[in-house]
Parts: sequence; C-alpha cells; structure tokens
Amino acid sequence: MMRARLTYVPLEVADQFGDFITHRDEQVLDAVKARTKDYSTLSLLKLLYQLKANPMTFTDLYSKSKIRMKKSFLNYLHLCVDYRFIEKEAVGANVIYTITDKGRVMLNLFVQKNDYVC
Repeated sequence: MMRARLTYVPLEVADQFGDFITHRDEQVLDAVKARTKDYSTLSLLKLLYQLKANPMTFTDLYSKSKIRMKKSFLNYLHLCVDYRFIEKEAVGANVIYTITDKGRVMLNLFVQKNDYVC
C-alpha cells in the first residue's frame, strides 16, 4: 500500500487533480497543504500544469509549482525534459521552459473525467 505524503499543491492543480489528494489541510496563500497519493505523478503534473498556458523561466516555474525541495524539483524537471514533455531554450541570461505536445497529452490523460463531454 502506498503511503500518503504531505505536500503543498497549487489551488488550481488541487482542484483539477483531486483524485491524487486524500486529505486537504489548511490553505496557504495560493496553495493547499494536502496529503497526497502517487506523489511522483502529481509532481510531474504540477510542472506541466504551470506551463500549459505560458512558457516560464526556471525561477517562475520553481516558485509556482510548489515543489519545495529544489533537488526534487530539478529531478522532476530533468525527467520532463528527458521524456520531452517540456522543452528548454536559452534566451539571454534566462532559460525558458515550454510544454510540448507530448507534455499536453500527458497532462490531459489525468485531467478529471468530469471535464470531458463524450
């Protein structure tokens, strides 16, 4: 049995991917403190969800994803880049991250069922 793990989840992500949340705790600014299941998948979804509307710099993506440990963030970011869910491009002194079509497909696989009309 997989143990629930405590993490911060951006509000929009928590609403969209509620199947991953076993218990919601307090709300802290734009995130909810929650016990989650399948933490790794949820962490990937946190990254992809932040990029679905607009490309972001490393700093913005780190901040908005709410993956609090930088080493964990880097591991998930590299996984997304290696699997080509996310592309990175150097623009001046910044690196800009963009979701790919493959990343959108991955994200859409987990969007809550009630958003689809058959």
